[in-house]
Amino acid sequence: MSHRQSALGRPSSGKKRLKDLLVQRDNRLCADCGAPDPKWASSNIGVFLCLKCCAVHRNLGTHISKVLSVTLDEWSEDEIDAMMEVGGNASANSIYEAYLPEGVKKPRPDAPHDERTKYIRSKYELQEFLKPSLRIKSGPSSKQSLQASLSGKKMNERKGSMDNKTVSSMNANGVSEFIGMLKVRVLKGTNLAIRDMLSSDPYIILTLGQQKVQTSVVTSNLNPVWNEELDLAVPQDYGSIKLQVYDHDMFSADDIMGEAEIDIQPMITSALAFGDATMFGDMQIGKWLKSYDNALIEDSTVNIVAGKVKQDLWLRLQNVESGEVELELEWTPLLDQ
Repeated sequence: MSHRQSALGRPSSGKKRLKDLLVQRDNRLCADCGAPDPKWASSNIGVFLCLKCCAVHRNLGTHISKVLSVTLDEWSEDEIDAMMEVGGNASANSIYEAYLPEGVKKPRPDAPHDERTKYIRSKYELQEFLKPSLRIKSGPSSKQSLQASLSGKKMNERKGSMDNKTVSSMNANGVSEFIGMLKVRVLKGTNLAIRDMLSSDPYIILTLGQQKVQTSVVTSNLNPVWNEELDLAVPQDYGSIKLQVYDHDMFSADDIMGEAEIDIQPMITSALAFGDATMFGDMQIGKWLKSYDNALIEDSTVNIVAGKVKQDLWLRLQNVESGEVELELEWTPLLDQ
């Protein structure tokens, strides 16, 4: 594997350990509200979280909870080791929820933001549900963590404080800088450009802000079928998604096979205007129009389908001799609108 491949995000052994931990039974539900399929984690607490609880954790400060995406962020070996040492949600909750007072209940996956925030702050910031002898004094200079309580030894100080850009992107109410998740299903490519002797080994990279995700490589195929889902967190100040197709080369730099920009504003604007999509039947709610200066082959409509906001895209790759790509987008809002 080349250096370039590693830089583009192919899973490392460390990331594999993290994903193996995530699929364990106790980690398949959010540690705080029980929502299925959590894709976020607090690296210093050692729990897996859903997107809505992740928003609250971000506002606790990194001295209490350092939130990372399992799929979108780069993890250090120390952060992965810390997660492995805790063991995930069951072990962490045995500490942080050891003494739930009578009448206090965990929020449900559909709980409103205020209820979710109150519970999470009580659990981690105020530590109201811990055995008193295990309470950890938290503060910007604190170097203690849940791992110390679980293992009986002091761990290395978790690196990485909240930077100014992240702080400035939060609104006055303290809501996370992310407004939702975009699931991109990369379906297939058609008539892609030849970059090897007679064919190519294509893969696709999607970039949104500082996030970069990619598909697997399909060997020796100009009409590849990926049918893979890639997740991107959408910030408040989102721009277009950059799509690039590359030809994988074992012994040299990967060759570009075309690119396109995806304007996600029509989808998100329409989705936010309608609010809870589950309240509506199947219908069209928006459209991204084909024009001379975009990559659309035909107009792309935004639709509510079975309670979900979706959009199909058929794109002609640009700055290349040939090639088309088909995608499907699905929008999930961060907070109830």
